[in-house]
Amino acid sequence: MALESICGMDKVPFMRSFGSHTSKQTIEEIRLASSNMDNPLTIMAPPFENPRESVNKLSAQSEVQMDCDHGTTTVGFVYQGGIILCVDSRTTSGKFIGSQSLQKVVQVIQYMLGTMAGGAADCTYWDRALTRECRLHELRYKERLPVRSAARFICNVAAEYKGMGLCMGMMLAGWSPEGSSLVYVDSDGLRLHGKVFAVGSGASNALGILDTDYRLDLSDNEAYDLAFRAVYHATMRDIFSGGLVRLYHIDQDNWRNVANKDCQELHGKYSGGGKNQQASED
Repeated sequence: MALESICGMDKVPFMRSFGSHTSKQTIEEIRLASSNMDNPLTIMAPPFENPRESVNKLSAQSEVQMDCDHGTTTVGFVYQGGIILCVDSRTTSGKFIGSQSLQKVVQVIQYMLGTMAGGAADCTYWDRALTRECRLHELRYKERLPVRSAARFICNVAAEYKGMGLCMGMMLAGWSPEGSSLVYVDSDGLRLHGKVFAVGSGASNALGILDTDYRLDLSDNEAYDLAFRAVYHATMRDIFSGGLVRLYHIDQDNWRNVANKDCQELHGKYSGGGKNQQASED
């Protein structure tokens, strides 16, 4: 029944009054109700033909405002010791704070992590779909799916749903056969390989810190401190970012959650008063 609901087939007249339709009518209604299942990547599309055009028409007719402001701060960079991912945990819908404890770093597979920015439901669904693709690739070819190939999969999804309200801004980070990889992908189909990224409404504030102090030869402790400072300053200047700041470290063998710190805890360390206090103690 759940699958029927997802596909829209529980709303077709023949499901409630079987026998009053001819075979030809029944086949046509089944085809219309399951048209979004022709492509396995479009299983989440609305159950009618030409969803891109139809969704825009329905949105224009509806009085419900679905275009909510999204906000977050996610930071990622590559250094000599591996890859750092650092994120906040606040979720918002417009000016309403929905949660202060969302997990914005998700394990795609053992050697790959992804960050979420934009629509939480969109990112969560396609991260799960990507996990399936990674696992199938390992079973078929007995090797890891490269991070750049995983990013290409998300780009293909973005192209499939462009103009239909999909909202994603992801970083994919992990170890591929060619080494460490950090890739940015968004719902516009943009795919960028780089060493330093900040994504979300607080990204400009975080980049101000990263551009100043980032370098490739950071030690582990320096990298942790830089990531925490970047996200902290973003949360202090962006109302859509806040909550817990979670830090992850990825190396060639595995990944680990280094620490989770509340923004107020970081404020005591990185604010002007905290610096003066630390200097006096030293």
